[in-house]
Amino acid sequence: MDSAGEVLNDGKITLEGFTVAARAFADKWKRHNLSFPSWSWVPLINRTLLKKEECYLSLEKIIILSSLEGSAEEESLGVTADWWEKEESIDHTVLVQNVEDEAHYYDYHIVYSASYMVPMLYFRGYSSDGKPLSLDVIKRDLPSSSVSLLLESKWTFITQEEHPYLNRPWFKLHPCGTEEWIKLLSESSSSDGCQMPVELYLVSWFSVVGQVVGLRTPLEMLI
Repeated sequence: MDSAGEVLNDGKITLEGFTVAARAFADKWKRHNLSFPSWSWVPLINRTLLKKEECYLSLEKIIILSSLEGSAEEESLGVTADWWEKEESIDHTVLVQNVEDEAHYYDYHIVYSASYMVPMLYFRGYSSDGKPLSLDVIKRDLPSSSVSLLLESKWTFITQEEHPYLNRPWFKLHPCGTEEWIKLLSESSSSDGCQMPVELYLVSWFSVVGQVVGLRTPLEMLI
């Protein structure tokens, strides 16, 4: 199948297109965001043979030190950058014990929505003892720019529902309107009217969605 045909003109994407876009996104993130762990490609289990390939992307155990002070610019990537660069030389167990009173852990999953035909971001926060964080606590962990985006944008609001594959309550950014701003991004980035390459679909999507949860997309990923 021609990869261009997997991104539809209305900003939506097919399951096959999502699979291609997700692998491209994970590869670009790994190459251009070296201070963060990589996104994992998680295959789904217990699916019937009639189902097409379904997987989701996972970025887990991102640690935010809630007591850290700094600008919103610093906060949005003030997560585990230094720690992951030193991961081979530091005992992670000891490290967690040292920040036990102030560390919050975050997991992020990018899941394909068959009903909306767009990606969705699911996430959860929890303390070092595994206790889930409330939405109010999570918002306090976010940089001020993210909180402002949640308040001002009609396309970004958080709901809580059961994770489609884990059967546990997770927060998610509601996908309504996603195809609208994806279409706008595609039109603004393509002066010749060509369709957005499927390999850039998820990168473009996350460059907007990631800001809401304090994860920035390096500009190099958009090339």
